[in-house]
Amino acid sequence: MLKDLICIICPRGCHLTIDENKKVTGNFCPRGEKYALEEIFAPKRTITSTVKVLTSDGYSRVSVKTNRPIKKEKIFDVMKEIDKIVVRTPLHIGDVVIKNVLGEDVDIIITKNKEN
Repeated sequence: MLKDLICIICPRGCHLTIDENKKVTGNFCPRGEKYALEEIFAPKRTITSTVKVLTSDGYSRVSVKTNRPIKKEKIFDVMKEIDKIVVRTPLHIGDVVIKNVLGEDVDIIITKNKEN
């Protein structure tokens, strides 16, 4: 296995190579090695989406996201859970709408204030 990646941890954009022995080269700092190994063997992503909001005028939507990255293979399952949610105003940045989604120790939080 020989994989090439570009590190996205900082603006430097190091060109990383991971060999069959899990040795990472091309990184300027230790964060690049950690990024490469995680990206190949346990990739994670932050999810952004919207949820329905019940208001006095009917329904609207408000933006949400995971409070930390979640396993890449869980993305579609998490999106199904997010799609089930209907919240009521008032909403504030950081409000948790799903605690510990799918038992992954990750919360779905509001990212925009909405009063009505």
